[in-house]
Amino acid sequence: MSLDTVKNAEQTPDAAQPWAELGLKEDEYARIREILGRRPTGAELAMYSVMWSEHCSYKSSKVHLKQFGEKAPENDAMLVGIGENAGVVDVGQGYAVTFKVESHNHPSYIEPYQGAATGIGGIVRDILAMGARPVAVMDPLRFGAADHPDTRRVLPGIVAGIGGYGNCLGLPNIGGEVVFDSCYQGNPLVNALCVGVMKHEDIHLAQASGPGNKVILYGARTGGDGIGGVSVLASETFDATGPAKRPAVQVGDPFQEKLLIECTLEIFKEDLVAGIQDLGGAGLSCATSELASAGTGGMRIELDTVPLRDHTLSPEEILMSESQERMCAIVEPGKVDRFLEICEKWDVIATVIGEVTDGERLEIFWHGELVVDVPPRTVAHEGPTYHRPFARPSWQDALQADAPTAERLARPADGAELKDALLKVAGSPNQASKAWITDQYDRYVLGNTVLATPEDSGMIRIDEETNLGVSVATDGNGRYAKLDPYAGAQLALAEAYRNVAAGGAKPLAVSDCLNFGSPEDPDVMWQFAEATRGLADACQVLGTPVTGGNVSLYNQTGDVAIHPTPVVAVLGVIDDVTRRTPVGFAEEGQLLYLLGDTADELGGSAWSQVVHNHLGGLPPKVDLERERLLGEILIAASRDGMVDAAHDLSDGGLAQALVESCLKGGKGARVVVPEDIDPFVFLFSESAGRAVVAVPRSEELRFNDMCGARGLPATRIGVVDGEALEVQGQFTVTLAELRDAHTGVIEALLA
Repeated sequence: MSLDTVKNAEQTPDAAQPWAELGLKEDEYARIREILGRRPTGAELAMYSVMWSEHCSYKSSKVHLKQFGEKAPENDAMLVGIGENAGVVDVGQGYAVTFKVESHNHPSYIEPYQGAATGIGGIVRDILAMGARPVAVMDPLRFGAADHPDTRRVLPGIVAGIGGYGNCLGLPNIGGEVVFDSCYQGNPLVNALCVGVMKHEDIHLAQASGPGNKVILYGARTGGDGIGGVSVLASETFDATGPAKRPAVQVGDPFQEKLLIECTLEIFKEDLVAGIQDLGGAGLSCATSELASAGTGGMRIELDTVPLRDHTLSPEEILMSESQERMCAIVEPGKVDRFLEICEKWDVIATVIGEVTDGERLEIFWHGELVVDVPPRTVAHEGPTYHRPFARPSWQDALQADAPTAERLARPADGAELKDALLKVAGSPNQASKAWITDQYDRYVLGNTVLATPEDSGMIRIDEETNLGVSVATDGNGRYAKLDPYAGAQLALAEAYRNVAAGGAKPLAVSDCLNFGSPEDPDVMWQFAEATRGLADACQVLGTPVTGGNVSLYNQTGDVAIHPTPVVAVLGVIDDVTRRTPVGFAEEGQLLYLLGDTADELGGSAWSQVVHNHLGGLPPKVDLERERLLGEILIAASRDGMVDAAHDLSDGGLAQALVESCLKGGKGARVVVPEDIDPFVFLFSESAGRAVVAVPRSEELRFNDMCGARGLPATRIGVVDGEALEVQGQFTVTLAELRDAHTGVIEALLA
């Protein structure tokens, strides 16, 4: 693109422009012309194209996302909600915690290492921009079939990128998920979460107020990587015959980001900024327009002062570049010198590139020529709003009717077949140990990790004197959501809520990453509408507001969409991390109790997938009041020392939970099947609202009294004992056999 000034744009209204190549629709281009009263310059066209992309403007999703605000439950802990870089909640003792989950799906398919690495870098900067010190990351991942050649291409690179970037930053990776399903073939999901901690008074917002205040760009130089990334990579489907898109993937430098973090925190400590924004998706286009839009005036930028790695970049490319490790700060004139001194101390390049004005326009100059003159809100906050058509898919009823009943799918008929099914499920890629992956991440750096993978949740101590801590879990089951997106989203929330409670923390708030196919497909849009409605309704019941998150659309290959995959992160608080509850059975003689009700619910189950490669029926029923009650019991039992281990029941049912708890603690268990339930259903049902706990004998009476008084079903099913998992009257499997089946699976598939 060539230099194209505002004056020239006014004088050449009919000049052809590449709006379609930049991802804009014809009516969107017409709307831009209407806003400006002329055709846009090339630089303006670049800004609108990236800022009006699905990734930045939520143009297809925001009509549904508004439910998260409209239905938000009353929550005194909420300090900053939807609309900022990340949500912030009060966790007590003067501390605030910010957290957010986002996607970097498409870049990670094109360039696995850098796509995943810069996903971590971007979410860390979102947290930093709120004024917080990042303290932990997590990574919910979805890959294609575990034995597919392309999985062997993308998985090692994605894992190495996450580990390489996070480890270099010195941030513990405390959890996440790894799921394999052929629906993600050609479109893996790489979601990244970061948690940050600050004091209440340290919260910073993204706004540019105060005429005369300076706009300072600091961090890495701007290069040609990631140009148009959010519009090129996040607003269209992949086609094997299409153009190569490698240049649109950003390149990360974690050591530069580490300097940027420490530099920024020192700047915050000295109260040197009036507003701040990280440069992520849409780069400088996003940072300048959002800061100006959220402020009280306008902004003037001298684009030719931006430090460059590549001096051949045009103004359009500089505005669209998504080069990593960059921040934009609004600084009062009297504080600029000290700001620059701190940047120099940390060897961080910092340049005054403009100032806040008392006007209402975002004006960007290139060597004295005005190349952008726009109302900033029209770029940042007033993009298109689509009411996409949606309808229940014609195939949905047939899918739900194909339930995994005993008549349709053969079930184990005796103890030997039950044992075989248990070993198959425990050794399947989705249920097997993920140690090959998680061992590449440093889970304990900084010294405050209390719980980490393979625990139910990750837990971090945030105050070393009082032992105050926070816990986070991410969950999402695309198979459940395919069967019923409304219930599937609620089950994702329920499982993350249950995981946090199982560790002893009180769930407080939610962040979500909504991964779906093309919004132009009415089937997909129905799935999205149902999932957002389900999540909003469930958050209202559980009292956990959505604080922010991300929508990732166009996740499909050709016309085949992924399963609808709402990934839900729940953050909880625990007053004393020394009272947390792990999943492992560690003490012989502890009594095992099953909490909750078990029904014949195998739709979307691990057993139906592993043994029969089947997906059909309905997912487990959701009882949110039961989830809340179960959470209260688990939290109270942890706080008062009534349980020594707890594990939620989800994928793989009780069988999988027992396998994991036995192997984690290194102790076996003897289990009795209650007389009123089929052994197969007892072991493999995935009924929600359940957990298995290990109760010290000295606490049995007190624990039973608490469950009875609150009306939670609690069934004693066995005892921690020996070196084997024995289901009495059915089968015995040694811990050695379980370990052989459960470990080494991922390595073998990638070999």
